[in-house]
Amino acid sequence: MKFLSLLSLSLLLVVNTSFGQQKKAAPSANKKMDTFINNLMSKMTLDEKIGQLNLLTGGEATTGSVVSTDVESKIKNGQVGGIFSLTTPARIRKAQEIAVQQTRLKIPIIFGQDVIHGYKTTFPIPLALSCSWDMTLIEKTARIAAIEATADGLNWTFSPMVDISRDPRWGRISEGSGEDTFLGSEIAKAMVRGYQGDDLSKYNTMMACVKHFALYGAAEAGRDYNTTDMSLDRMYNEYLPPYKAALDAGAGSIMTSFNDINGVPATANKWLMTDLLRRQWGFKGMVVTDYTAVNELIDHGLGDLQTVSALSLNAGVDMDMVGEGFLTTLKKSVQQGKVKQQRIDAACRLVLEAKYKLGLFDDPFRYCNEERAKTEILKPEHLAFARKAASESFVLLKNDQHILPLKKTGTIALIGPLANTGANMPGTWSVNSDLANTKSLLQGMQTAAGTEVKILHSLGSNLLADAQYQERGTMFGRDIPRDNRPEAEVIAEAVKLAQQADVVVAALGESSEMSGEASSRTDIEIPEVQKRLLQALLKTGKPVVLVLFTGRPLALKWENENVPAILNVWFGGTEAANAIPDVLFGAVNPSGKLTATFPQNVGQVPLYYAHKNTGRPLAEGKWFSKFRSNYLDVSNDPLYPFGYGLSYTTFAYSNLKLSKNSFKAGESITASIEVKNTGTVEGKEVVQLYIQDLVGSSTRPVKELKGFQKISLKPGESKTVSFKITEEDLKFYNTALKFIAEPGDFKIYVGGNSRDVIEAKFVLAPL
Repeated sequence: MKFLSLLSLSLLLVVNTSFGQQKKAAPSANKKMDTFINNLMSKMTLDEKIGQLNLLTGGEATTGSVVSTDVESKIKNGQVGGIFSLTTPARIRKAQEIAVQQTRLKIPIIFGQDVIHGYKTTFPIPLALSCSWDMTLIEKTARIAAIEATADGLNWTFSPMVDISRDPRWGRISEGSGEDTFLGSEIAKAMVRGYQGDDLSKYNTMMACVKHFALYGAAEAGRDYNTTDMSLDRMYNEYLPPYKAALDAGAGSIMTSFNDINGVPATANKWLMTDLLRRQWGFKGMVVTDYTAVNELIDHGLGDLQTVSALSLNAGVDMDMVGEGFLTTLKKSVQQGKVKQQRIDAACRLVLEAKYKLGLFDDPFRYCNEERAKTEILKPEHLAFARKAASESFVLLKNDQHILPLKKTGTIALIGPLANTGANMPGTWSVNSDLANTKSLLQGMQTAAGTEVKILHSLGSNLLADAQYQERGTMFGRDIPRDNRPEAEVIAEAVKLAQQADVVVAALGESSEMSGEASSRTDIEIPEVQKRLLQALLKTGKPVVLVLFTGRPLALKWENENVPAILNVWFGGTEAANAIPDVLFGAVNPSGKLTATFPQNVGQVPLYYAHKNTGRPLAEGKWFSKFRSNYLDVSNDPLYPFGYGLSYTTFAYSNLKLSKNSFKAGESITASIEVKNTGTVEGKEVVQLYIQDLVGSSTRPVKELKGFQKISLKPGESKTVSFKITEEDLKFYNTALKFIAEPGDFKIYVGGNSRDVIEAKFVLAPL
């Protein structure tokens, strides 16, 4: 087997490892579905079966450079199994009518879309949503997204993206939930529950598609679509669990990633798609490629279109997105013996099962109700929840001398290239947002300020000094008009305005399309032209609040040292313009906590809290020591650690207790800690539990998140927060890829972030 990797050979030996100790799949409980599909497939020709494996774009909005052509005639010829980027009940009904009225077997089409963080009601980008640490809130954003998307004719979403990423250079870090395995797994489950509900056949639920399988977030150099190279230890313990969690939550489909894994691209990787996904994990759903991923195997160097299409199908892929390699080559490959008829049958069955579970065979038009489209999209309660979700996602990074919250009196100078651009507020991957009617921060501030506050506004600087770079960073309708006067003149105008104000709010950072797909950056600082503006504003002596727009962790060392207040608002969605003033003026107390570490500079990347120790660790509290693991020019410390986030109040942790100091498998212990609001306003705090395995058969991280609770406390109020710890919380994959907990000593850490913690010890005793 030319393309059987060494990884395949080694891991075929461990297909029964406990990653998942999956029970053998029972025969389908849905005998009615099996009977129906068996009967349908017995009537299908080979061409009709291959047609079901073809996913085309409707051409309204695309995420790649190829657009499908002659879609209508392909539907009539039975050559289309699904369409994405086609919306509204009228358009979808028209396409569905062709499928069920003008084809021989009247098989309905499945309709998908990139519903990533909301539909028309757009929520904060996924990285921002994760900073809420609120699973109920996150699940509800997916529920609302499903309600709106299905009201507009859709029934399949290419979400959630569960890729772990520890490299902020990678633009798609904005689309995931950050660096942590445990938190990422919890969010993955919440998103699937939100999209799919308890019954996929309901008219307001949609099938989730977990992406990108697998390891996409670890692309080398943070460059999108690049190679991934990873040990089995890291793969099984750190990167694979969120995919598994989403599938265990019932996700109906999964999407391949663009990267290769141990030399074999994911879309042609049989170990990944069959040995791991099907045999080890027992996944019974549908596998779809990413956009033209089959065709891109040619550039990976695996052969011509017929060859790579056969490789992909044989690896375990069921549906080909846009490329049409399956449609145009698989019949020939069957005739030549390169693909077995049974493999096409298996793929076709999974596509048909997805349609059956969605209820499309019962009613192909169940998602084509124009009354729903009029009444269930952009509902006031959806917008109100989007506003709440945005305010819960913001992270207060610094607040010296309690500059925030702002008073609703006097004069505020709102300055910066992100101050008056509604189109950038929803963030990347908001393909369904109404950008033209999204309010800007300036409009939101003016509404919130009322008559007692005067708002002055100035551009202050261009987004980027390089006009071509700015054009790349403001694609898809996110343009920010440039001021072509000399930079000094533009800054001087802003400074003059700032001097008239009591406080300056500087709206700076990235545009929405400076992060996201194909938006990798090597320089992750605020652009220099904006930094020069910020320096000039600080020289006025006025209090300055940096409202930071970003889709990734940025290197903010200078800003942290010089700017008195920094509020990271990410990209907050449709209601961001209202949510930001809610926090700035104190109507909402910020409670977001970082889910990705912020480095001091890009040279520290990748930087994450759950790292492993070296044999020459730097002593705690040290900045540099020769012949130790450190840098000459900067400390090892992050600028802002994982889990970090301030509030307008303060919290004190004390009295960490364990119910007992040791326990055995089958038993548990409880850790409890007292948390007190020591400030003057009510606030929310995310209490975080970390565990360290002190001695293992293989190296273990210095700490790993194993639990969290978000609590609300009034001024002076205390609560005791408890965490139950069992053997399951201590398990990991050892060098034999067995999922075990090893008896021995452990440390527990509890606090408000991964750095500032109180610790205790316990023992897992042998049986």
